Amino acid sequence: MKTAIVIGATGLVGTELVKQLLVDARYSKVKIFVRKDPQIDNPNLETYVIDFDKIEDYKSQFTGDDLFSAMGTTLKTAGSQEKQYVVDFTYQYKTAEICAANGVKQFLLVSTIGASSSNAMFYLKMKGELEDKVQEFPFEHILIFRPSLLKGERKGNKRIMETISEPIFGFLTKIFLRRFTPIDAKQVAASMIAAANMDIQDKVRIFESSEMQNL
Repeated sequence: MKTAIVIGATGLVGTELVKQLLVDARYSKVKIFVRKDPQIDNPNLETYVIDFDKIEDYKSQFTGDDLFSAMGTTLKTAGSQEKQYVVDFTYQYKTAEICAANGVKQFLLVSTIGASSSNAMFYLKMKGELEDKVQEFPFEHILIFRPSLLKGERKGNKRIMETISEPIFGFLTKIFLRRFTPIDAKQVAASMIAAANMDIQDKVRIFESSEMQNL
């Protein structure tokens, strides 16, 4: 039985990851590292409320088998590209660095469709740079997931453009671009857990959104 580590545990995909990991018999312990306690009562859950700007102070707690990284914010919430970069890149990179040094075996990262370090768009370039950099760490496996538009119930304020675009986007992709079909956060989480327990030979494996639909 394994120990899972989750960052971004209170987000759309992260919430589903925690729910599913806690009922998965392959995991005896789930550790979540959060800025605010989500108040989940489960004997298999360990909650660590931390300051990610001082993540080195918690280094000894980042032990386990599988690191699930689903952290992210929006430009509007962050307030600037610089602050968004800290959450979407720096926090996740530093967590992966610590976990790799502590002997965590697998790193599973939620990225986004179209991520590329050569992309001119800030968000896609940032995600692509993170994908590239974490591949330097000595994990046994690095599994990267690139979902399309995410469906699901978000905590707090909904993202208006996602609410408006989801039905339109879903209709168009059924006709023209199936790889961009919206995917439910529950499916992303289930795909990550399934992949974490598959016999994968390659060190690095990227799962595109369309592949996650059938994983």
